[in-house]
Amino acid sequence: MKVIASSIRKGNIIEKEDGNLYVVLTAESFFPGKGTPTTQIDMRRLSDGVKVSDRYKTTEQVERAFVEDQDFSYLYNDDDGYHFMNQENYEQVLVPADVIGDQAQWLQEGMICILSMFNGAAVGIQLPPRVTLEIVETEPAMKGQTASSSYKPAKLANGARVMVPPHIQPGTRVVIQTEDGAYVERAKD
Repeated sequence: MKVIASSIRKGNIIEKEDGNLYVVLTAESFFPGKGTPTTQIDMRRLSDGVKVSDRYKTTEQVERAFVEDQDFSYLYNDDDGYHFMNQENYEQVLVPADVIGDQAQWLQEGMICILSMFNGAAVGIQLPPRVTLEIVETEPAMKGQTASSSYKPAKLANGARVMVPPHIQPGTRVVIQTEDGAYVERAKD
């Protein structure tokens, strides 16, 4: 579907003349006082992860790829990649590790994720905004530490490291943001 360059936003997937798909990282429109308005688009090629930057006239037509977002349940991972199951027809899909990237550490068995599908292949993933994990290792709280903004390192059950408040002990379940790995709160379960 052709759209004008100024309507492209972060997260859109576009198809360039070379036939490759690119995910948009940033899109900025410039309107100089004199001259033609332009749109600067920074994007990453989905096939190999190479970053590319292009400049278009704001009225220029860009091919936006039709990507379908579907709910999938995470099953397991192996040497081939990550296996997901479609919630509606129970069809299994293999997602390469480079599509998931560093978000892989937050995947849990049975987790519902949104996969962006293009021609039957996954080109992007959205995890739930928060996950609940157990603390397996942390340093003991230091006596005299104040509660205001003093955090200590902790290791989660999945092997990831996060910073938590001093009152958190091993065995405590905590809520973590998947976007940046930040501690949110102690789990209420």
